Amino acid sequence: SLSDGDRSGWDFYPTYDQYVDMLYQFETDYPDLCKVEVIGTLPSGRQLLAVKITDNVNIDEAEAEFFYTSTMHGDETTGWILMLRLIDYLLTNYESDYRVEDLVNNLEIWINPLANPDGTYWNNNNNTVVNAKRYNSNYVDLNRNYPDPAVDGGPHPDNNEWQPETIAFMAFAEAHDFVMSANFHGGIEVVNYPWDTWSRMPADVDWWVLVCREYADNCQENSPNGYMNAYDNGITNGFDWYRVKGGRQDYMNYNHQCREFTLEVSDVKLLPAAQLPAHWDYNKESLLLYMEQCYYGIHGTITDEETGQPIMAEVFIDGHDEDSSWVYSSLPYGNYHRPLYEGTYDVTYSASGYLPETHVIDFNNYETINHDVALKSGHVGLNEFRTLTVNLYPNSSSNNYFNIEADRNIKFIRVIDILGKERMKQSVNSKKAVLNLNSLSPGIYFIQIQSKDQYKLLKLQL
Repeated sequence: SLSDGDRSGWDFYPTYDQYVDMLYQFETDYPDLCKVEVIGTLPSGRQLLAVKITDNVNIDEAEAEFFYTSTMHGDETTGWILMLRLIDYLLTNYESDYRVEDLVNNLEIWINPLANPDGTYWNNNNNTVVNAKRYNSNYVDLNRNYPDPAVDGGPHPDNNEWQPETIAFMAFAEAHDFVMSANFHGGIEVVNYPWDTWSRMPADVDWWVLVCREYADNCQENSPNGYMNAYDNGITNGFDWYRVKGGRQDYMNYNHQCREFTLEVSDVKLLPAAQLPAHWDYNKESLLLYMEQCYYGIHGTITDEETGQPIMAEVFIDGHDEDSSWVYSSLPYGNYHRPLYEGTYDVTYSASGYLPETHVIDFNNYETINHDVALKSGHVGLNEFRTLTVNLYPNSSSNNYFNIEADRNIKFIRVIDILGKERMKQSVNSKKAVLNLNSLSPGIYFIQIQSKDQYKLLKLQL
């Protein structure tokens, strides 16, 4: 029942070679819309592949980047076929469906159908998924293998070295600026939102509930009674369900300011192939709606007021953002994209060497606010601030945690890598703080600690 059917009905699981050929055939058939990228090559020789879909596929444009990925657990295969079918759907309907045309024209869409081919094609058998396993070839659960932001998580919460798959996907995330993403699993039917590792809710919990509710509700509308209705009628907070340390979802949200949730799309992990078309019907509308959420929120370009050149800047919502929920503008265009739940927000735009600006923005759900900002060069640079008296020392609980004490209230702490890229920002309103550097790779960093009118710059090697 796993191998019956064919591509014309999308009721089959391809061999590994068929899978690879399908992706490259998409590229051949739609060279202006589709391109295949090798995320990584595993020791087995199998490849981690992603398809880029957008108009002008060979040109980098100022568009929001979106990412779907599936089957990091090799035996949870429903999402894998749904993603292959989604690629086909977007490409074949581009010229006939205005909705698809809008998605392809306005987003940079990335789809990785199979994140753990060694688990899916277990024991070097490229011809069948019958013996598919959850783990990779080293018997490691890839969804426990990412750096975790919690105190008792750290860089290696599962006590395993980062696996080849993990390293490849971390590098892929670092090379992009994904606004939103989703990661497909199986074994239950529910939409899971952050955090998996923390009991506290994310800053954007109202937005998360909105988009998760939208996904689950539309699945229910397009399926027989009983589909996608686990826990809170089809949605759950990760920690409320059960704690996961080292999960991909928290890594993407915390380390890359990407809105990623986890989709459990079928009660049966290795779904019989004959049931795959039905699950596409259940999920198709929700898949498109989730991608379209990239349209909404606050968008714009941040530039240097004097030169007009785009700059990389931080977009921080005062009194709201925490746990890395803020976003950054991306180079080379200076474009930023901030999904957001409706309300009135004080949004601060800041960049090193520029005077920060705070703008009041009113926003309604399913609205697109285009808000460009031109920052003025700072006539009071950091070097002209008085020096803040600071004591920084390792926390006894972990070498990757540091205690910071100052002689006056700290406003914020920034962590900047040796290339000048801001890697973390932490808002503070006290004389003491704990800095969690677990998510950073070994290397040299600069710690900028700033009060209202004083600052201190420290060098630290991890």
